[in-house]
Amino acid sequence: MWVQRVIELTGWEPLGVSVDWAAIEAELGVPLPADYKQLYETFGGVFSDSGYFLGRDEAVVFDFLAQWRVALSVDGGSGLGGTSAVASYAIYAPGGKGLVGWGSTERADEYFWLVDAERPGDHPILARSQSGGAGDRYDMSTSEFLHRVLADADFLPFGIARYNLGTLFEAGSGGRPL
Repeated sequence: MWVQRVIELTGWEPLGVSVDWAAIEAELGVPLPADYKQLYETFGGVFSDSGYFLGRDEAVVFDFLAQWRVALSVDGGSGLGGTSAVASYAIYAPGGKGLVGWGSTERADEYFWLVDAERPGDHPILARSQSGGAGDRYDMSTSEFLHRVLADADFLPFGIARYNLGTLFEAGSGGRPL
């Protein structure tokens, strides 16, 4: 339902990207949200010249797995005792609990799932604004959160609709998803 709303909001034609989700989820050790997978297969790119949706493309800086691997390696060697510099959570490591990033904005907002290997179907969102802090938790789907960011000017502090950027979408990598 929410993925369809994002499609209608942007007027985008689904890309139909083929992704080996089994391999990605095997590396993570948990399943990804079904609506994220559908969003990625449909989009994979930049919304309103401001919101970056992490996808799957090893050659691009907005690669979902590459960003997670880097965050995990930095977090593991940070000397912070397993606590990430991002809020008070560690970056998710297979079999544990922690953050997995899936998006950001040009204003330095960051979007994560709070992942717990013992609760594999549960994907609450932790959104952290440019001002930092622990972040705000949202118990909603990835696609609902993304829709609210794009369309709800009152979705503070994360809604970008208040900036009148429109709802255009641009695929990354020359038409291929990011």
